[in-house]
Amino acid sequence: MASEQRKVKWGIIGPGFIATQFAAGLAESDLGELVAIASRHPDNPKLKENFPGVRVINGYQAMVDDAEVEAVYVATPHPGHAEWAIKCAEAGKHVLGEKPMGLSAFEADAMFHAADKSGTFMGEAFMYRLHPQTLKLIDLIKSKRIGEIRKIQSSFGFAIPFNPEHRLLANDLAGGGILDVGCYPASMARLIAGAAAGKDFLEPSKVAGMAHLGETGVDEWTSALLKFPNEIIAEISCAVSLNLDNVLRIYGTKGRIEVKDFWFAGFRSGKIGVIRVYPSEGEPEDVVTPEDRHLYFFEADAASRAILDGRQEFAAPGMNWDDTLGNLRVLDQWRRDSGLVYDIETPARRRQTIKGEDLRFGPDTMDHIQVHGLSHPTSPVALGFEFYPDFAAAAIMLDAFFERGGNLFDTAHIYQGGKTETHFGAWHASHGLDRQSFVLIGKGAHSPLTYPDVIARELTESLDRLQTDYVDVYFMHRDNLDVPVGEFVDAMDAEVKKGRIRGLFGGSNWTKERLQEAIDYAKRTGKTAPGALSNNFALAEMIEPIWAGCIAASDPDFKAWLNETKMPNFAWSSQARGFFTDAAGRDKRNNAELVHTWYSERNFARRDRAIQLAEKLGVSPIQIALAYVLAQPFPVVPLIGPRRLVELDSSLAALSIKLKEAQVNWLENGD
Repeated sequence: MASEQRKVKWGIIGPGFIATQFAAGLAESDLGELVAIASRHPDNPKLKENFPGVRVINGYQAMVDDAEVEAVYVATPHPGHAEWAIKCAEAGKHVLGEKPMGLSAFEADAMFHAADKSGTFMGEAFMYRLHPQTLKLIDLIKSKRIGEIRKIQSSFGFAIPFNPEHRLLANDLAGGGILDVGCYPASMARLIAGAAAGKDFLEPSKVAGMAHLGETGVDEWTSALLKFPNEIIAEISCAVSLNLDNVLRIYGTKGRIEVKDFWFAGFRSGKIGVIRVYPSEGEPEDVVTPEDRHLYFFEADAASRAILDGRQEFAAPGMNWDDTLGNLRVLDQWRRDSGLVYDIETPARRRQTIKGEDLRFGPDTMDHIQVHGLSHPTSPVALGFEFYPDFAAAAIMLDAFFERGGNLFDTAHIYQGGKTETHFGAWHASHGLDRQSFVLIGKGAHSPLTYPDVIARELTESLDRLQTDYVDVYFMHRDNLDVPVGEFVDAMDAEVKKGRIRGLFGGSNWTKERLQEAIDYAKRTGKTAPGALSNNFALAEMIEPIWAGCIAASDPDFKAWLNETKMPNFAWSSQARGFFTDAAGRDKRNNAELVHTWYSERNFARRDRAIQLAEKLGVSPIQIALAYVLAQPFPVVPLIGPRRLVELDSSLAALSIKLKEAQVNWLENGD
């Protein structure tokens, strides 16, 4: 006799309407069972009514700590998704998160990173994605029932009475249409475009959105255009204050398809889903999907199956991690174009980490170093973060670096037109950090404004953005050989005397000859001498400059000078911008920057040896590349620019790799 199927023991955080729907779907599954519901108001009599026979837990943290619960459905309002999903994952619990997974792709990436580290399942709950009707729709697209797909139209909109406290209109609850219902047509458009291309989903090459923002500051009605690489154009709309037709329309070269309320799949109209096919020639045809099982059964069952099978993601057409991240990037751009920023994402309101906790420095997670000329020890790597579109996104990375023991930050007047400096200033101010708790690199005088009088003016602007009185390290971003070097030294020395540079200054993308000339001038005139450099240095040597005026410090003469002077080099592109990842390869020519800057047989030979040594040490080649930079006989402080938390963790893990001199020489020369 076959053994009885083990069931995953589920709990629910957030006992609202969607929670009741998930519970109903789960009740039909042979793979999972609901054992607990967490509420901040456990005495509410509706809990027993809506979840009969289910144990009620007092508070969300108690659910995280509950020993019986294996998996948690996070059904809180949107702002709580990231906090509780991460806490559950860190506690070893599997998570199904109600859409949207997070407020942004950056939040979702942090959530998936937590699940990846804990080895747990995490998925985004789009009930329609796993319904049989969706599978039929995909088959119709792949079989070219209406020919080649050219255009998609989809809307999801309704009108609710105006109430600023309703979750769909409340700014503090991340209300509005884009996140709550716009995610449906966006995800469907990406699914259809992918099916037309023979893929599980496809990312748009362009997104353009606009919205009406109401008096509570949320989007009440809004539309976006998506253009895909296979030339499909999608028009998607959503609303919470306007009734839309809520029809999915797919146009092909041989007809069109229409589906009413595709996310309900007929569940609210007799449990019979209808896909209507209008061929260019002939009569319309209805492709029906009778389905007695609950609409939410499919996601509950699929999540339970994935957990029992030891998988961390949904299988297609469920939303796997890349699918969720891609969908949220569409919503992120839609929101940016619409000017939609929630108050809870601003520095004035976002004073805790993504987990809803006070920020804590983690000095024990890495060994700090003492750089000559700086007043106190710093992390051995500096964080650059000029890739983040807004404060909330940047804060996730800044928090993570600081909590892992990172206290050295790289900024510049030119980065994102000053946004990087503004984000950093808002970040440390929002957390109330003591100025001595971080070391700050600033840069200015970028070409074409590489003149002595620019230094003071730009530094004033930078300090205002950074919300501080001084930087610890200052670099001129470029050199100007038409200006006597002494004039630059005088200008920077003046800032030292004003106390606006309180550690080191020097040049970024300067030659060693020019820097030595500046040092000699300072010694002759009694001025403060340059004490630091910021040039490219990596295991892969820069063949051609990444940007005009860039200079590397990797050739033998430059390294000999650095070894002689012991001048610290705050090295940018220290990991060769992806050359040591799978993005590069002798047969991979699609990344023009990699090809132009790093592709040479000498560099590929070094890459081959890095791969070989990584396999031997059980690490990754890009970690070997960073360990090489840290193992030099002269001081090098690598600047790292992770865009995802997994990249940050990879870089910080490289700090524990201690290469021997013989290994460094072998990586360089093969000897």
